[in-house]
Amino acid sequence: MTKAELVEKMAKDANISKAAAAKALNSFTGGVTAALKKKDGKVTLVGFGTFSKVRRKARTGRNPQTGASIKIKARNAVKFKAGKALKDAV
Repeated sequence: MTKAELVEKMAKDANISKAAAAKALNSFTGGVTAALKKKDGKVTLVGFGTFSKVRRKARTGRNPQTGASIKIKARNAVKFKAGKALKDAV
């Protein structure tokens, strides 16, 4: 499902305009992004799941074309853990 398809479904289900649905979706994604940028960023949606920030350590990787070793920097990544209701539905 694409963002446009999701906006269309939200608009239809909530009986609102596509513009309002797009604003709501953008607000949601912006809110999740802002929360995850914080030091101990975490967003929990009961029944749906939890978005959390994890720190990936620096490591040595391998270039698949040449086989040469490369250094991969440490960075933050986003992790999602599905909630019980979502697991049961899927």
